[in-house]
Amino acid sequence: MRRYLLVRLGQSAVTLLLASMVIFLGVRMLPGDPALAMAGEEATPERLAMIRADLGLDQPVWVQYGRFLAEVASGDLGESTRTGASVVSMIGATLPVTLWLSLYAIVVAVVTGVALGLLAERYRGRWPEWVANAAALTSLSVPNFWLGMLAIVYLCIGLGLFPASGYVPLTDDPVGWVVHLTLPALILGTGLAAVIMRQTRASMIEAMRTDYVRTARAKGLGRTRVLLRYGLRNSLIVVVTIAGLQLGGLISGAVVTEQIFALPGFGKLTLDAVFQRDYPVIQAVVVLTTVGYVLVNLAVDVLYSVIDPRIRVGGRS
Repeated sequence: MRRYLLVRLGQSAVTLLLASMVIFLGVRMLPGDPALAMAGEEATPERLAMIRADLGLDQPVWVQYGRFLAEVASGDLGESTRTGASVVSMIGATLPVTLWLSLYAIVVAVVTGVALGLLAERYRGRWPEWVANAAALTSLSVPNFWLGMLAIVYLCIGLGLFPASGYVPLTDDPVGWVVHLTLPALILGTGLAAVIMRQTRASMIEAMRTDYVRTARAKGLGRTRVLLRYGLRNSLIVVVTIAGLQLGGLISGAVVTEQIFALPGFGKLTLDAVFQRDYPVIQAVVVLTTVGYVLVNLAVDVLYSVIDPRIRVGGRS
């Protein structure tokens, strides 16, 4: 396991280095001039030259890239070209909102998806399975933004069950935090719950056909007990894979949900930075998202051997 961890850490480092190159070059290929955006349309050439010198845009690309890597390694992500505020402080103010929303959505998706998957396998060929499959198909077919707007119209405005917008920090008001994030998390987690449900059902159906399950049934264990003890544990590998890989996707996909429910999260910060050609902020949010993807993938790989001891990379523990 130690050797495997070292190898995966090395692979992750190379992945991050290559991703940093793509991020750096991709940001600079965006149309528009950040210096012109800062100075305004009537800026003089001298003013534009001064701004480019302050931002380091007048230096060769390889020098700019080296400076970018040094800043990332030191944790100094620079300052916003629009507001002059520290990028770290801007991310620190918005990232917790998106992280809490994504984690809440993951919990909702895993609990709902696994429960419906268990129900569909336990009552295979009967009406509970049909209901679970219909719910999963509906969740996959209806876009999140449409569900969000319907939820605001009927659940927030019509019935008044949830607030239509806004956010309350967890440390200020835990109850208000739950109330404001519950509906966005439900909307964001519906599609993932449908995927987890179908994969859980398929994994448990395959597990229930194995020899050790037949042996357990032959010894007199009930179907429900075998399903929970053997089928569910095997299906958790699929659940962990999907949930882990989708966590990064939820963080980036929360942009639409945050816009619908007016949440001051990471997504709004990203959109504002793109529209304003704010290079430091764009680079920082993309780098942070990339690091999150790599770390989640590493954690998922490590969890495999914890969930199922039979899994060993290269045949070594």
